Amino acid sequence: MTAAGTPIAVITGASSGIGAATARQLAAAGYHVVVTARRKDRIEALAAEITSAGHLASAYALDVTDRAAVDAFAAELDGFPSVDVLVNNAGGALGADPVATGDPADWRQMYETNVIGTLNLTQALLPALTASGDGTVVVLSSTAGHSTYEGGGGYVAAKHGAHVLAETLRLEIVGTPVRVIEIAPGMVRTEEFATTRFRGDTEKAAKVYAGVAEPLTADDVADTITWAVTRPSHVNIDLLVVRPRAQASNTKVHREL
Repeated sequence: MTAAGTPIAVITGASSGIGAATARQLAAAGYHVVVTARRKDRIEALAAEITSAGHLASAYALDVTDRAAVDAFAAELDGFPSVDVLVNNAGGALGADPVATGDPADWRQMYETNVIGTLNLTQALLPALTASGDGTVVVLSSTAGHSTYEGGGGYVAAKHGAHVLAETLRLEIVGTPVRVIEIAPGMVRTEEFATTRFRGDTEKAAKVYAGVAEPLTADDVADTITWAVTRPSHVNIDLLVVRPRAQASNTKVHREL
């Protein structure tokens, strides 16, 4: 059960990487975290871990691209005292083919997850976030949402969509008690991102980070999210771009090879 006055934070894509790290850090900061992802076993294990550490956590299996499921999830949250924070983290990349030969199915899936998934959760939970009197929507975009790179067309297009969603929402709801924060990470090394992008090809995945002494970690990004969310209510971190020191842009990375 959630104690009165305990803020509630919903984190999507929390089965691994940035989402899981964000759940741990927000829980440690005093939030009751509601962790969601498609992999039920992963989020249930995460919620158990957080609870055993003395914090509050609940797990809900959810596909953010399934609007009926999202609406049912939002209805279940009516049983909570409030919904205070939504971290739209679910997303990801597929492939690194040029525009000329990219698979439209990959582009569609990336758009569905990164943009429509964010839209679904934001629309479904915005009334509760507003009713809380002090709500926060976080959109995890990427530096790919702000500049292009060869072989990244589909992912870049999707993350540009996520960026524009956040920017437009902020304009449309100004004057309401809801902040819209966009966090745009650069190179982050997690256990699954590049491997998923290259469909399990660990050799290709490793090359993404080859020679980069210290890419960002999931904890680095989670720390950034937690910092932004826990600023005073009147402070809105509109856009925060975070990269490792070795990365100057999407195409300029120092590698020690």
